[in-house]
Amino acid sequence: MIELIGITPAGTTNRLGEALTQFPGGEWHVRDFDLGAGATLLIVVRGANADDLAAAAIAADRARSEAATVVLALPYLPGARADRGRPLGARVYAEIANAVHADRVLTIDPHSPVMPSLLERIEDYPLGRFVRSELSRLVAGEHEHPYVGVIAPDEGAAARASSVAHALHVPVFHARKHRDFTTGKLSGFSCQPLPVSGRLLVVDDIADGGGTLTGLAEVTGLGPDRLDLWITHGVLSRGSERLRAHFGTIHTTDSHPGHTNPAVGATIHPLTPLFIQEAQS
Repeated sequence: MIELIGITPAGTTNRLGEALTQFPGGEWHVRDFDLGAGATLLIVVRGANADDLAAAAIAADRARSEAATVVLALPYLPGARADRGRPLGARVYAEIANAVHADRVLTIDPHSPVMPSLLERIEDYPLGRFVRSELSRLVAGEHEHPYVGVIAPDEGAAARASSVAHALHVPVFHARKHRDFTTGKLSGFSCQPLPVSGRLLVVDDIADGGGTLTGLAEVTGLGPDRLDLWITHGVLSRGSERLRAHFGTIHTTDSHPGHTNPAVGATIHPLTPLFIQEAQS
């Protein structure tokens, strides 16, 4: 999924969805559009379709012919989980993204530091700031959010969960996954003692089938009346419907096309307004 937005120096935005087209052979093309002097072209690419990055490169080439600034927003970094071993998918996708030659590349909540280190001119928007802002927008009254704590579902989520907890001014509680050292298979979960009352927010970057998150919810002994879930990138593939039985509100952004999975029924937090704001900063 790709979105083109022209931004004038005065901050006026113009959606350019009709500008992108394809020749009968499949090649991308951009119809003429007038961005105007000093303008910015914001290109938002959602998901992992490399063809969208090719379209982004074509659109960027057209914008540069008008001396416009090009900002590429990649909220979901394709290949970010392929950050070790061979093939190194993170590097391959990073090289494709770098071929857009954007002046700035915006992202949020990358899976690990590996792919951002391979991307040129990358800027990572603070996750905690975004979560706090979005939760405040949803909650009426004097309180910014309903949570008494944040849970990190495993060691890999510890840093992002801690950043959200800090932004919300609540403690963070850590859970762990345990593996059988002989087979390498997951053998169970454990979690620090949790508050006896109040809602808790589980924070992670990506939910695919949701197995880790459902396993965590089960070990806490808490149900959807006390557990909510924040996943920045909702891939929400087969099996993710199980999340509904364990979490009350499931929050995700629209960084990946999977966020619309009706079986999950997530509360969606659109990212385009954030990227428009950042593109003008």
